[in-house]
Amino acid sequence: MEALKQIANVAGYSGLYRILKPGRAGVIVESLDEKKAKTMMGPTARVSVLNDISIYVDDDSEEQSISLGDVLKVISDKYSNSLPIDSKGTNDQLADFMASVVPNYDRERVRTTDIKKLITWYGILSQYAPEIFEVSAEETIEEKAENVAATEVPVAEEPKTGKA
Repeated sequence: MEALKQIANVAGYSGLYRILKPGRAGVIVESLDEKKAKTMMGPTARVSVLNDISIYVDDDSEEQSISLGDVLKVISDKYSNSLPIDSKGTNDQLADFMASVVPNYDRERVRTTDIKKLITWYGILSQYAPEIFEVSAEETIEEKAENVAATEVPVAEEPKTGKA
């Protein structure tokens, strides 16, 4: 989900923000809500780009986490715009929801507050940035090209014959 590179969470501020322009003095962001308020976040602000966030999983593979983009895609595919829970659900309901999305999530390291943030962020993204969940034609073409390139068998070149 390439579009998540432009969406960020800022510590101490509620909601999500679209990164408009990075600069020396900080970064200009626009809130993802009906106000579309633009704000300058200084260099000390803790801005977390959603593309860099991941969820811990509990399995034996080398990857001990799954990207937030993949989790959001699973939620979108499974529930579309009607989530069965909101962020104010009980801890058991939140854990059940997370298990339905990522069955092997690490129950010790993924806190209830993380699941609440995930649900809130999904709601904001689906309402104010639905284009994130749309798979563009370019992405599918690139994926197909990568799959073809990975399965191509090298063919030996025939020797060239030159005329004397």
